[in-house]
Amino acid sequence: MIKLYGIKNCDTVKKAMAWLAEQGVKYQFHDYKKDGVDSKKLAEFLEKYGWEKFLNRKGTTWRKLSAEEQSKITDNKSALKLMQENPSIIKRPIVDFGEKQLVGFDVKEWGEVFRNVS
Repeated sequence: MIKLYGIKNCDTVKKAMAWLAEQGVKYQFHDYKKDGVDSKKLAEFLEKYGWEKFLNRKGTTWRKLSAEEQSKITDNKSALKLMQENPSIIKRPIVDFGEKQLVGFDVKEWGEVFRNVS
């Protein structure tokens, strides 16, 4: 089963969910705000790809952090702690296929990947 991680009120997650519905893709949704952060799974993602790929530095949550707080995020451990405390700082959506994950919503990339998964 494909799992989609994100925040239901996020515009990008809404677009991704609409796209998945249009493609007829079934998935399970994990809402960070409602269901919490799956720390074990997120730690696996960070270990596999590096924390930089999952940290949303463009969002308001990151921009609200002081320069000192931002400078303390230097590795998977510090990033995971920040993401657990502030789920809004996790780049989204994340699609988990088990062996492969997609981070962020890109129609072209998703089209290619889902064509090969279906």
